[in-house]
Amino acid sequence: MANHKSAIKRIRANAAKRLRNRYQAKTTRNAIKKLRLTTTAEEAKELYPRVVSMLDRLAKKNVIHKKKANNNKSKLAKFVNKLG
Repeated sequence: MANHKSAIKRIRANAAKRLRNRYQAKTTRNAIKKLRLTTTAEEAKELYPRVVSMLDRLAKKNVIHKKKANNNKSKLAKFVNKLG
């Protein structure tokens, strides 16, 4: 157990941040899946900017690595362009 007030507060803050990061990461993964399951080009082109924004935000906050975000964006861009 932590012995200092600041350490106890840090534990609480880390737990809250961890929950927030997990929620945002899961939401982004679900958005990626939804984009991958689209069959129309219009729908995919509408979803793509939102997913890219989510990935960029996660990479900026170091929830995911920036290269992982870039790889995902690249693969999704190829997918969207292939649709039409």
